[in-house]
Amino acid sequence: MQRKTGQFAEYMAPQEVERLHEASLEILENVGMLVRHEGARAVYAGHGCKVDSETSIVKIPRSVIDEYRKAFVPNFTFRGRDPKYDRTIPLDRPVVVTGSSAPDIIDPRTGKVRRATSADIADIAFLINELPGYDVFSISTLADDAPEGRFSLSRFYPALKNCLKPVRSNTKGMNELQDVLELGAIIAGSEEAYIKRPIITHHYCPVISPLTMDVESTAALMYLVEKKLPVFGTIVPNAGITAPMTLSGTLALGNAEFLALAVLMQMIRPGTPLIYSVLSTVADMRTGSYTPGAIETGILQMVHSQMARFYNVPSGGYIGLTNSHSNDVQSGYETGMGVTGALLAGTDMLNMGGLLSSLMVFDFSKCVIDNEISLMLKRMKRGLEFSDEDLAPGVIAEAWASAPPFSSHISLISRTATLGETAARRMFSIVCSFSMYEPPG
Repeated sequence: MQRKTGQFAEYMAPQEVERLHEASLEILENVGMLVRHEGARAVYAGHGCKVDSETSIVKIPRSVIDEYRKAFVPNFTFRGRDPKYDRTIPLDRPVVVTGSSAPDIIDPRTGKVRRATSADIADIAFLINELPGYDVFSISTLADDAPEGRFSLSRFYPALKNCLKPVRSNTKGMNELQDVLELGAIIAGSEEAYIKRPIITHHYCPVISPLTMDVESTAALMYLVEKKLPVFGTIVPNAGITAPMTLSGTLALGNAEFLALAVLMQMIRPGTPLIYSVLSTVADMRTGSYTPGAIETGILQMVHSQMARFYNVPSGGYIGLTNSHSNDVQSGYETGMGVTGALLAGTDMLNMGGLLSSLMVFDFSKCVIDNEISLMLKRMKRGLEFSDEDLAPGVIAEAWASAPPFSSHISLISRTATLGETAARRMFSIVCSFSMYEPPG
């Protein structure tokens, strides 16, 4: 079902949306993509694209884009070990996801930054399972203690063991992907049961801006699409470094890269669910570093969400992250401004939780504060009721002359139990849960 555009904040007029789309088509038709994966080149060639065998450049005619856009579907579902935690976007928006793959962690006991381990992943997974603001656990850190050849299992095993919510991440190479799929089948009871209800969502970065498609991530994504397992691609153009300095140029590039990847997935299996996950950002021109907390990153996400509606697919982004190195005021306002703008612009999936230092460090206290921000976003999304009971003309008439006029009215007492749990009750339940937690190992 096509969503109404008027319910969201929109950065672009309809003619600007069309112009951005046209610019992306021009890029794909005239410049093309450098596709390093031989199998992907063969798929493109077999579906009407122009492939240069010497340069590996694939040019995609607009007629091909138009044809395979028809196969786009408007929904994407994340599944957890417990079905009550399943989430579908855009229906359940905003779906809030942790930030992922930080190499370091602030030790919760010493307060010092150190390398993250698989035991940390277990602790984080348990926390995410208990915090009500989070919907999906995108494995927050790496595992520095992983044995050779077991890096992915050292992340997925503690995550899946300690979190009943949907778990999302990627793998190193096809061998480790097979190991993770085998783990999923063991948990599900059989390979057939896992394929019927896959509890792991995979995401890869097969496109490297500008206009390049790699080998390993592309191979993994194509394999998962063929197997009908949930996967989506993430694209990260960085304005001033891997994309034009202008924000509109970065948008055109990222949109073109999304279309190239999306049509490849539809060529392999029409109707494959997609997420418009273009995580455009900007570089700090003094250092060249990634700046997720910049307001321009928020602007780019708002526009990408509008383009996702144009293609009638769900949208998602790494938004609400911070450049700050500590859980301070800067961290709070960069997260708060980014995710609020994204919510109002219609972003369906927000990757926002727990990371500092431009995604390099996980912090438990930041994760808990981001949970509160998430609950605020979900409250905004619920909106208001305008029934006669909620507008309360009778209550106003009865109570206006009393002192105090409304605090003692019976309607206040009845409403305190219906407008949501208090923060104290939420935290009490979390503390009680932690008292029963046994650390791994």
